[in-house]
Amino acid sequence: MSRVVALGEIMARFSSPGFLRLGQCMPGSLEVLFAGAEASVAMSIAHLGGEAAFVTALPDHAIADACVATLRAVGVDTRQIIRTPTGRLGLYFLEAGANQRPTQVIYDREGSAVAITPPEAYDWDAIFADAQWLVISGITPAISAIGSELTRVAVEQAVRRGVRVVCDFNYRGKLWRWDPAVPPRELAIRTIAKLLPSLDLLVAGTDEIGELLGHPQPDLGGNDPRPAFARVAKELAARHSRLNWVASTVRRSRSASRHQLGGMLWDRATDAVHAAPGGTEEADVWRGAYEIDQMVDRIGTGDAFTAGLLFGLTTPEWSSPDRALSFATAAFCLAHSVYGDFHFSTRAEIEALVAGDASGRVQR
Repeated sequence: MSRVVALGEIMARFSSPGFLRLGQCMPGSLEVLFAGAEASVAMSIAHLGGEAAFVTALPDHAIADACVATLRAVGVDTRQIIRTPTGRLGLYFLEAGANQRPTQVIYDREGSAVAITPPEAYDWDAIFADAQWLVISGITPAISAIGSELTRVAVEQAVRRGVRVVCDFNYRGKLWRWDPAVPPRELAIRTIAKLLPSLDLLVAGTDEIGELLGHPQPDLGGNDPRPAFARVAKELAARHSRLNWVASTVRRSRSASRHQLGGMLWDRATDAVHAAPGGTEEADVWRGAYEIDQMVDRIGTGDAFTAGLLFGLTTPEWSSPDRALSFATAAFCLAHSVYGDFHFSTRAEIEALVAGDASGRVQR
């Protein structure tokens, strides 16, 4: 497994207990966990047995100490986390949806330490020593102009040192407000488009890839999303010669609680789109999809996919595109059974699901 460096924000997540609405439990008690997309990827990779480091800026106080301790507990290298006298810990508030009521997220991240700490404060030589991959997402560049510049510089510094780059688009419409003159979606597309020439792996939805290409409403292909995904992935890669893989989760929501899940991966070496879990040759991509009937927590599941894909591609016995995607999609599925943003399924559990053990029977 290659050494992976993830750069982004770790923050505190405040959740209403069970399926209570925030208005039902405040004033009162909320459940507190730590969260963050890039941190989730680093945590997942370390938990699977890989080598991962996390880079961010955090305020110098006891709650941020607890953030760092949470990362260290699963083996994430935290030596390059900057502790700052200014800035705050980012927060978000979560109200879990059920049935036809969607999950709601409220962000409180303005002025967080990573959002105000400039790129020159980071020791890039130390950060990328022995690193093979940098993980970024579309969330850190969304929180502030400085966060956007930090992401750009991190990618530039990585490429200069021969480090590969993976970006999970992770569009968050409630963010991307740091340039009032540009609508959030347009600002996101502009920003990620500038990073594309430096990316080796992009994780994004077919609609987001289409917008990066200037096709705001791609044909999603009816019941089978693979033809549309193949078309836009190949076109994007034709424009960006460094881009070797384009991946996407596949989700069909019947309600907030019932979903069908899968994954797709375009691979430059074979010029083919791989699909999981049903397999590339399956006539109906949904026929073999994972069925989620009892949602525990949806937040962070896409991060589990990205971590699983990167772990698969860099682990010899899982490195073929179809096997790496199968591993990632199984991790994506199992993450829906784990409470909190961070994914704690084991490698053995993921491999068992790939092998077809989806019974959920008690292990005695």
